[in-house]
Amino acid sequence: MNKFTAGLTGALIIALTSASMAGPVNVNTADANTLANELNGIGHARARAIVAWRLEHGRFDSVEDLQNVKGVGTKIIRMNQGNILFDDPRAESD
Repeated sequence: MNKFTAGLTGALIIALTSASMAGPVNVNTADANTLANELNGIGHARARAIVAWRLEHGRFDSVEDLQNVKGVGTKIIRMNQGNILFDDPRAESD
């Protein structure tokens, strides 16, 4: 294996590892940069739209609420299944 191929293979492994480490992220508390960095298919424009919707309408309670944001459909939800949180799992319930 030449140096170029070895370097390319290493870069690919790092990229795949990083992608698989995305999320979970709470869509009710995360800022736009966190949403864009942690969720697949969510770029900065879509992340800003999520934050704007949340500021205007309040918290997201379900996937259906999140799909009210333009550009967030079933494909995006499916790509991030298990990485989208609506509540803080560490929060204590009373």
